[in-house]
Amino acid sequence: MAYRQALGRHGEDLACAYLLEQGYEILARNWRCPRGEIDIVAREGDCLAFVEVKTRRGHRLQYPEDAMTSAKQRRVSELGRWYLAESGVSDVDWRVDLLAIELSERGGPTRYHLVRGVGAY
Repeated sequence: MAYRQALGRHGEDLACAYLLEQGYEILARNWRCPRGEIDIVAREGDCLAFVEVKTRRGHRLQYPEDAMTSAKQRRVSELGRWYLAESGVSDVDWRVDLLAIELSERGGPTRYHLVRGVGAY
């Protein structure tokens, strides 16, 4: 379990740097509520993005994108609604984004794949 947590934390660090390069503003990391956690809450222009980060070393068994199931999309959308309610924000465009990151065996990024608007709203 410690390996997965360390891999996830490393992936989220890389994700934040990548999103900043893409013009996003990071609002929160690992935002939690009673129903779960959003990896990254960010803003791109006038739109809030609830970003799910999937990190893998290579893709021998599956690509990181494969871990973003429709159930996971619904869950992140639900958590996004919790975030909006707790923040008192109601009049804002929002979406769920997926950032898939592949790492080399040494841990450096070999591929980023940002998918905007994957969530079910």
